[in-house]
Amino acid sequence: MKLVVFGANSPTGRLVTAMAMTAGHTVTAITRRPADFPFCDHRVQVADADVMDADAVDWVVRGHDAVLSVVGAPPSVKPVTVCSQTAYNIVKAMINNGVRHLLCVGSTGLDAADLSRADLLRQRATRPVVLACGRAVQEDVRRMENVVREAGLDWTLFRTGRLVGRSDVSDYRIALRPEPRLLTSRVDLAHALVHEVTHGDHLRRTVYVATARHAA
Repeated sequence: MKLVVFGANSPTGRLVTAMAMTAGHTVTAITRRPADFPFCDHRVQVADADVMDADAVDWVVRGHDAVLSVVGAPPSVKPVTVCSQTAYNIVKAMINNGVRHLLCVGSTGLDAADLSRADLLRQRATRPVVLACGRAVQEDVRRMENVVREAGLDWTLFRTGRLVGRSDVSDYRIALRPEPRLLTSRVDLAHALVHEVTHGDHLRRTVYVATARHAA
């Protein structure tokens, strides 16, 4: 399968690229810093494309079987549009080029729906600056998710809890509902993305990647 990965040079994107190659896929890795990309393999083509440029996105999507996006944005108190604009450009390019399968990482633990009321109140009391900085990103993530859901494609949205490092894939779970105090290791998230693009188990669903706490 020919995959295009947006955000390929991020920590999760690099893991997705490596696992996709191991699974036998070919990957077009989209990054603004091609010289920094660590893979040199005949199964990987590195492309320098601005995700905010609709024409550039259309060009790189053409000829592929599926699209994976792990594009994110750092916390900010200013308005954020990178997630939603990237999704809009990707969806438009996919429709133009007849590509159906889209996977996006839709949240990184900023969603209040993932938290119990007690957890949310605790964070508001102890981390007001963090929550304020994350609000603009979360609003844009919400817009991104809406763009994906309304596109009429074969999509899957992945939501994560607090992202943690781990060297090996754990016995993680795919949950269909938010869970309090959710943890997600990047390697589990990458594995889940590659498994889903290969098998299509959760088309048109929003899923949560839950790493067991003892495995984190």
